[in-house]
Amino acid sequence: MTPLLPFRLPPPAAGRVDLLIVAGEHSGDEHAARMVQELRAKQPGVVVAALGGSALAAAGAQLLHDLTSSSVVGLVEVLKNYSFFKALFGETLRWIDEHRPRVVCLVDYPGLNLRLAAALRERGRSVRGGGAIRTVYYISPQIWAWKAGRRFTMARDLDAMAVIFPFEVQCYADTTLPVEFVGHPFVAADHVAPVRFDPTGPILLLPGSRVQAVRRIFPLLLGGFAEFARERPEAKAVVLYPSDDILAVLRAGNPPANVQLVSVGGGGADTWRPAEPAHEAIVQSAAAVLTSSGTMSMHCALAGIPGAVAYRANWLTYLLGRMLVRVEHLGIANLLLGEPMYPEFIQGAATPRALAAELRDCTTTAARVARTAAQAARLRAVVAQPAGGTAADWLARQF
Repeated sequence: MTPLLPFRLPPPAAGRVDLLIVAGEHSGDEHAARMVQELRAKQPGVVVAALGGSALAAAGAQLLHDLTSSSVVGLVEVLKNYSFFKALFGETLRWIDEHRPRVVCLVDYPGLNLRLAAALRERGRSVRGGGAIRTVYYISPQIWAWKAGRRFTMARDLDAMAVIFPFEVQCYADTTLPVEFVGHPFVAADHVAPVRFDPTGPILLLPGSRVQAVRRIFPLLLGGFAEFARERPEAKAVVLYPSDDILAVLRAGNPPANVQLVSVGGGGADTWRPAEPAHEAIVQSAAAVLTSSGTMSMHCALAGIPGAVAYRANWLTYLLGRMLVRVEHLGIANLLLGEPMYPEFIQGAATPRALAAELRDCTTTAARVARTAAQAARLRAVVAQPAGGTAADWLARQF
């Protein structure tokens, strides 16, 4: 018997729904929000509901449940929350069965979303299952890193996919799934980056947007900065956080007075705000960065901020990952460039001494700064929006 949630998802406020978005992480919420706002500008009558976060709500979607507040990463954390996610899965299927959106757009978050796609086919609700609901996917799972065989079940369950890295199209070339590169949202014309390089700026510490990961990574970043600051007592650091849940974890780490905690707003780490003039957006300057391997590391790389990646997972999760994952680099910028733009310090290698050494090099070596700037320019060219249009253009063609 499927466990029950302590709540039911509300019905569509408009009495009907055209599009259901499912985005389980802060970054997916932000990317989907930009896509939804542009779609609604082109098709004002489209009715959107979402399992997502505050950015999607601000973009005009009816927020059925804040899924971003429930985001977890790693096998151990998933197992701890299994009953909740099983109940949420069942309630989401019930809602789709009852309200029948024309399109379901699944955004990243493959642990939940690929299962939803399979269930919709098995129940005969999706087009692939003989039904009427088009099931599409925005932001591919990292099949190029692990579990590449998923591409065949995805082709079985999905009607279309939009990817944000150009090499991902070829990853699906041996399947029947229509895949389109739509450019990376961080280089979209209306995107305002949340960070910029300034050699006189503070050190940026970015532990991520997931509670469990932040608990492990933030002490490492604090330790690296503290050792660096012993030689540079005037040094200051800024920590960007996407939500109150993360703020609570950061405060529990007792950061010193020279470390400032700053909200990026909007519920996510992208600083996207609907219809906000660029001059009103908050842009954080930084001379160097210590970052987790998530969304914000890509922001920093595109901005040309020199730095390093630190990562520490639950040991069981890490050991399983070592057996399953087949990539040379952890950071996406490093993968796209084929070289370590950001040196990576993983598990035991992520020590305060090693991270402090990176900060010294980033803030005192002109060649390091110049190399990072050149790599950033190459990276922007790699992920630039193609002539075929935006993610919203792709989504509009699904109706």
